[in-house]
Amino acid sequence: MRKRWQIVVAYVIIPGIDGSDERHWQSLWERQWGASAVRIAPASWSEPDLGDWVEAVGRAYREAVRHDERVVLVAHSLGCWAASGWLEGNPSSPVAGAFLVAPPDLHGPAFPRAAETFLAVSARPLPCPALVVASGDDPYCTPEAAAGLADRWEARRHLAGACGHLNSASGLGEWPHGRALLDALIG
Repeated sequence: MRKRWQIVVAYVIIPGIDGSDERHWQSLWERQWGASAVRIAPASWSEPDLGDWVEAVGRAYREAVRHDERVVLVAHSLGCWAASGWLEGNPSSPVAGAFLVAPPDLHGPAFPRAAETFLAVSARPLPCPALVVASGDDPYCTPEAAAGLADRWEARRHLAGACGHLNSASGLGEWPHGRALLDALIG
C-alpha cells in the first residue's frame, strides 16, 4: 500500500484595522482551517502601530512553524502592509506565499489617519511568491495603485471585479474565488 504525501500548510491570518468580523472571508477560512491557522493579535487593533503589528505577525509566524509546516501569510487591507513589513525584516524566513487582498494606498485620500505609523513602510520586492488581489471599486485603493503595489512587491496581481474593499460588507461569504486564487498561489 502506497502512502500519499500531503503538503501541510499553516496559515497566518493578518486582518486589517479592528480585525475581521465573523462574516469576513478571513474568519470563515480560519474556522475551516482550524488548528492550521493562527491569527495575529496586535495590541493596537483600532489605532494601528506598525511596529506592534509587525511583531504580531512574527509571533503568529513562530507559532505556525512549530511543526515545520509551510507557512502562508493571508492578509487583508492594512494587514498587507504588516505582512510586507515583517517579510522585509525577515527575508530568510521560509514563507510559501503571501496572499495580499485589498491593500490600501498609503498615499490615497481614504487612508486612515489612525494608521499613520504605517506610512513608514514602503513596497519592496517580497522574498516569497505573492499575489495582490484588488477590486475595481475599492474606496481605499484604485486598481492602478494596486497594480503599482504588485509591481513593487514583485507579486502577481488579480483584479477581482467590482467588489468594494473585499471584506464582509462586500458579501463575499466564504469567497470561493479567493480560495481558488490562494490555492493556485501555493500550488
